[in-house]
Amino acid sequence: MSMAEYKGKVKNIQDTPFGYTMSVISGKWKMVIIYLLAENQPVRFNDLKRQIGAITYKTLSSQLKELEADGMVKRKEYPQVPPKVEYSLTDKAETLLPVLEQLCEWGIKNQNN
Repeated sequence: MSMAEYKGKVKNIQDTPFGYTMSVISGKWKMVIIYLLAENQPVRFNDLKRQIGAITYKTLSSQLKELEADGMVKRKEYPQVPPKVEYSLTDKAETLLPVLEQLCEWGIKNQNN
């Protein structure tokens, strides 16, 4: 169903495909995490933290857990000392990448306006 098909019928945004999408990618960091994983996967936790910069370890951990629970991120743990964990995108998340590309194109066209 497209946005046009919901026009005038939306009582609760969470009941729409848009609401579902927003629940998966909403928040300050999830899109950033998805973008960075798309650019460099797999990525270790500390490398992801360094690339993002202004995110706390607790917040990054929580955002990754939410993305993993939503089927967007794969977590691979290696049994070694010190522990090594890598994150990458799932096939489901890969289907979101064309949308990210469109957002980037929109930014290119409108950044200096």
